[in-house]
Amino acid sequence: MILSANQPYFAPFPGFFYKAWISDLFVILDDVQFPQGTTWITRNRFKSHQGALWITVPVWKKGLGLQEISEVRVCHEGRWAKKHLESLKTAYTKAPYLSEHLGILEEMFSEKNEKLVDLNLAVIHYLMRALAIKTKLVLLSDLNVSSTGSQRLVDLCTKLGASQFVAQAPAKKFLDEKSFRGAGVTITYVNPPVPIYPQLWGGFLANLSVFDLLLNCGPKSLDILVNR
Repeated sequence: MILSANQPYFAPFPGFFYKAWISDLFVILDDVQFPQGTTWITRNRFKSHQGALWITVPVWKKGLGLQEISEVRVCHEGRWAKKHLESLKTAYTKAPYLSEHLGILEEMFSEKNEKLVDLNLAVIHYLMRALAIKTKLVLLSDLNVSSTGSQRLVDLCTKLGASQFVAQAPAKKFLDEKSFRGAGVTITYVNPPVPIYPQLWGGFLANLSVFDLLLNCGPKSLDILVNR
C-alpha cells in the first residue's frame, strides 16, 4: 500500500493532487505546528491580467503563541473576503468552467468556517471530487500518532500498513531513510509533473492553485495534471 502525506494547503497546487493520485492513502497533517512565517496553508496564487494573483486568508496569530494547524482561526474582520471573491470573479470571468465552480469559490469566502483547517479541508475535498481522484484522505488527528518529525511518518506507515511512502524530492534531506528501512517501508521520491494547459491572460504561469487548471480545462484537468 502506498501512502503520502501533506499539510492542508489552501487551494493547493497541482503537485499536491498528483501525490494524492499516485497514493492509496493520503494523510492530511492537521495536527502539526502552524508555521510562524509565510505558508501555503493560508495563501496561494491564481492569475489575473496583472499576472500572479495572490489570495491570502488572514488568521488570528497575535498573542496566541505556537498553534497547531487544527487550532488556527480565520479572521473574518474587514472586507478581505468580498475583495478576494470579486478579484477571482473578475480574473476568471472568461474562463470556460467558472460557472461550474463558482459555488465553492463563494463558499471559500463566506463566514461558514471558523477554523482554517475546516476551510482548507472543504476545498481539498471539493477539488479531489472535481478532479475525480478517488484516493482516501485520512486526518492525522484521527490516528493517535504522537511522534514527531520523520518518525511520525514512519509510524503512520506502520499504523496504516503502508509498504511505500511517497515524498516530493526536496523532502529527502528531512527524512531519516534508515528508520523507514527499519520499518520495512520504501521511500519513493517524486518530482510531480508541471501541467501545461491553456490559461487566460498571456504567458503561462506554472504551479498556480489547481483551481486555475479546473476553471480553464474542466473535465480534461486530471489527464492534464498527470500527463496522461
